[in-house]
Amino acid sequence: MVISKKPLHFIAALLVAFMPLVSSAIPTSDSTSVEVQTVAKTAEASHEEVEKTPEEERAEFIQHHLLDSHDFHLFSYGKESGHEKHVGIPLPVILWQDGLHFFMSSEFHHGEAVAESNGKYFAINHHDGMIYNTDVKGTFNVNEEHHTTNTKPIDFSITKSIVMILIVALIMLIVFRNLGKSYVKNGGIATGAGRFFEPLVLYIRDEIAIPNIGEKHYKKYMSHLLTVFFFIWFLNMFGLTPLGVNVTGNIAITAALAIITYLITTFTANKNYWGHIFWMPGVPVPMKIILAPIEFLGTIIKPFSLMIRLYANMLAGHVVLMSIIALMYTFNSPIGSPLSFILAFVLSILEILVALLQAYIFTMLTALYFGAAKEEHHHEDAH
Repeated sequence: MVISKKPLHFIAALLVAFMPLVSSAIPTSDSTSVEVQTVAKTAEASHEEVEKTPEEERAEFIQHHLLDSHDFHLFSYGKESGHEKHVGIPLPVILWQDGLHFFMSSEFHHGEAVAESNGKYFAINHHDGMIYNTDVKGTFNVNEEHHTTNTKPIDFSITKSIVMILIVALIMLIVFRNLGKSYVKNGGIATGAGRFFEPLVLYIRDEIAIPNIGEKHYKKYMSHLLTVFFFIWFLNMFGLTPLGVNVTGNIAITAALAIITYLITTFTANKNYWGHIFWMPGVPVPMKIILAPIEFLGTIIKPFSLMIRLYANMLAGHVVLMSIIALMYTFNSPIGSPLSFILAFVLSILEILVALLQAYIFTMLTALYFGAAKEEHHHEDAH
């Protein structure tokens, strides 16, 4: 049983790469703007607010489930009485705009209020879930293309996706650290929870790493392959819980994973790998010139396909599952609702399999790219 001694290095690299992509403040456009949303609501305005249809509420709920947020929303009550209350777990909001701003997300009152910090006002835009700089009334302005023109602070907030990433990293650290210790104490025999994960570790080594990378080079990549597999699998499983986290359905997260794979492939590739990309042996010189940029573009397309495949599959699964659950309330009948429940239950079972399958596919393709980067080419093979 071989377990690399460097998993912590890759976990740290993953955590750094997964931090939300920060965006610079966008200057206000000179185009004609109109007031589209005021989140600081008075009691009088709440009575005049147009009520949403059940279909609109369900669509908004699905969108809220898919987007990242600055708090863990657990449940709401009191909507019938006109005084709806939201219960959740607030998370730290860390912004930078003319200085550091730090406060808890409870200041937003579940997106219905404006938060004030050091003389500046911030509000959450319900359309994209992002924080914008506003006035004391929480006014959002849009241009002719209906794009919000308010400035955006640089956002370093700890969102629920970041919390889940940290939780998964901690679980992996504890589980596999104990697994490694059990090998030392018991002469190579796993104990405790390690007995469940040991066959998976062996499978990744014997069926993914060695066949695709080779006996000579596979050990240096094992820590990354194991980290990626269990990281994606655990996050996918958490995404099926009532916590409402859709981390791998966030393209920023899948992009970070793909970029790490690309960087490792690029910086560990041997000269034969680059030689077959930029100057293929046995090919006429004019064709080499034509094929070189195409082959180089292929090295970028490969991690891009990794990013899109994981993102699209997990996002689509959540959309379909949430839509079917919403059908139970749409039918509201003794026949349609149970059928929707059964279909949602079956799809949930399928999603459990998909969660493992997507982790396997990502790890397998990553190993293939590593194997191509370390493949030894002989002169006879070129002819």
